[in-house]
Amino acid sequence: MKEKRLAGAALYHIIIFAIGIIMVYPLIWMVMSSFKETNTIFTTASSLIPEHFVTDNYANGWKGFAKISFSTFFKNSIFISVIATIGTIASSAVVAYGFARFKFRGKGILFSAMLLSMMLPAQVLMIPQYLWYQKLGWVGSFLPLTVPYFFAIQGFFVYQISNFIDGIPRELDEAAKIDGCSYYSIFFRIVLPLITPALITSTIFSFMWRWDDFLSALLYINESAKYPVSLALKLFCDPGSSSDYGAMFAMATLSIMPAMIMFFCLQKYLVEGISTSGLKG
Repeated sequence: MKEKRLAGAALYHIIIFAIGIIMVYPLIWMVMSSFKETNTIFTTASSLIPEHFVTDNYANGWKGFAKISFSTFFKNSIFISVIATIGTIASSAVVAYGFARFKFRGKGILFSAMLLSMMLPAQVLMIPQYLWYQKLGWVGSFLPLTVPYFFAIQGFFVYQISNFIDGIPRELDEAAKIDGCSYYSIFFRIVLPLITPALITSTIFSFMWRWDDFLSALLYINESAKYPVSLALKLFCDPGSSSDYGAMFAMATLSIMPAMIMFFCLQKYLVEGISTSGLKG
C-alpha cells in the first residue's frame, strides 16, 4: 500500500513537472534566443543553448529608434503603470468600503451592474470610449491610460476588496464609533490597515495588467516618444525590411523583469490576499 502511494506521488510530480516545463519553455527559449545572433535565431530554433553567446542584441535594442532610447519606453511604462495602479487601488478601496459597510437605495442594482461590467468584453466599449476621449482631446496623451482608473472601473478589484472587508467583524466599527470615530476615521484607521493583503494583491495584478497592456496604448498613443514597452517592441519587426528579432527578444526579456521582481518581492502578500477573506469573528 505504501509503495502504491509513493508510486502515485512520484507519477503526480512527474506530470506536474512536465506541464511546468511545457509552460515555461517558450519563455526560456525567448531568453536564450536573446543571446543568439539575429540571423541564426530561427535556423537554430530547435537548439535551446546558443552556440556562441552574444550580448550585442541588448546593446542594439537599448539604443532604441530614431534617437529615442529604449529607456524612454521603460519610463513611459513605469509612469502609466504606477499612476494607473495608484488610481485603481485608491478608488477600488473606497468603493469597496461603501459596498461592504453601507446600506443605501439601489445598492444591489449597482453591485449587480458592477459584476455585469466584469463579464462585458472590453472590445465592446472601445469605440464609444475612443470617441469620448477624442472629444475631450485626450487622444495622443497618457490621460486615457491613467485617469479612468481613478474612478474604480476595474470591478474585479472592487469585488475582491469588498469581500475582504466583509470578513472584518463589524464589532470593530461599532467600538470605533463609540470612541468617537467618523466613517472616514474608521476607514483609514481600522479598515485600511486590515485589508493590506488584499490591497497588495490588487496592486500586483493591476501593475502587471497595465504593464502588459498593448491594445489601449495602440489606440490612444500616436507618438513614438510616448510608446510604452509593450507597444515599442513591435517596432523591431518591420514587414517592409529586415527585422531585428535578436534585439526584440533582448528587450522583451528586460521588459518582464519589473513584473517578475514585483511578484517575487510581494509573493507572500499575494498568497495571503487570495487565501484570506478577512478576520474571523
